[in-house]
Amino acid sequence: MRKELLELRQDPRLFGIVIVAPVLQLTVLGYAATTDVKDVPLLVVDADRSTASRELQSRFDASYNFTTVDVVGSTTEIDAYLERGDAWMALSIPPDYGGMVARGETPTIQIVADGSDSNSTNVALGYARVLLADYSEELIADRIGGQTPAPLVTAEIRVWFNPDLESRDFMIPGIVALLLLVITTNLSAMAIVREKELGTLEQLNVTPLARWELITGKLLPYALIGMIDVVLVLMVAIYWFEVPMRGSFGLLFAMSLVYLLTTLGLGLFVSTISATQQQAMMTTTFFFLTPMIYLSGFIFPIENMPGWIQPATYLIPLRYFLVILRGIFLKGVGLETFWPQALALLVWGLAILGLATVRSSKRLA
Repeated sequence: MRKELLELRQDPRLFGIVIVAPVLQLTVLGYAATTDVKDVPLLVVDADRSTASRELQSRFDASYNFTTVDVVGSTTEIDAYLERGDAWMALSIPPDYGGMVARGETPTIQIVADGSDSNSTNVALGYARVLLADYSEELIADRIGGQTPAPLVTAEIRVWFNPDLESRDFMIPGIVALLLLVITTNLSAMAIVREKELGTLEQLNVTPLARWELITGKLLPYALIGMIDVVLVLMVAIYWFEVPMRGSFGLLFAMSLVYLLTTLGLGLFVSTISATQQQAMMTTTFFFLTPMIYLSGFIFPIENMPGWIQPATYLIPLRYFLVILRGIFLKGVGLETFWPQALALLVWGLAILGLATVRSSKRLA
């Protein structure tokens, strides 16, 4: 253990990777990883140029969901803006729009949207529909003397756990889990491999160290580093991004220790099947980390995945830790709620650590 810590101290680049990089990555990803759709670039095609058309345009300008990039007079100009990506949507106001509104007729407003990013486009179209519906109700109210017919059904909405619907509060706990996975797995994967490359594994082989002593001495320093990273990234998440922490800190640290058992065990397993540090890095990235990111529910909801692939997600430890982290952060729940995920995470960690221990040997590979 002392040797491992000395190696970390003597390599400033490695120190930067394990201490500074998680904080910087969480800071950058915390701003970048958001599914909120705001400031949608909007092109306005105003073929009427009346007071009524300018009033409709002002409704979109006043909304923080839209940003008008230009106002043109013909629909033939829409294609160029959408093709270049200068606008995501185009609002087309027909000729004589103001006259139709004044006469009490029903004008048709056309909205043209770029469907390349279907999720963002659906959200933006939803914003536009709500805005136009509210504007239409105001026009009807003005026409009948300031009163609108009462709807038969009203909805009183209450949002629990994330009342402001901030996607960042949902994404940042996931980023914390992802960073711990990447850092600790890569470090432990290269622990034994580095000894092979430097030739120092031969010196360890002639010592009276037992197999479990060698593995413990290799992994405990990285477990300590992992817990330091947990403290650092949690401080950034809570105090910089102001993600609500409604659960128990003690329970969060305990679950983080269980999670580190899985990540360090996975890294140790990779080190037993790799001959070089480069090979260990490539194996970890392509065969373990990438599938875990896509199949854990971090980016894509598991419920939206095809039925034949959903059972494979139960083999992903990140899936369970994401449920635990988000439950502690946003819902404030305890072990009585997510004990199935905690048990699955513990079993996964013990299994991969046991497999790695069996595969490891004091013999040279």
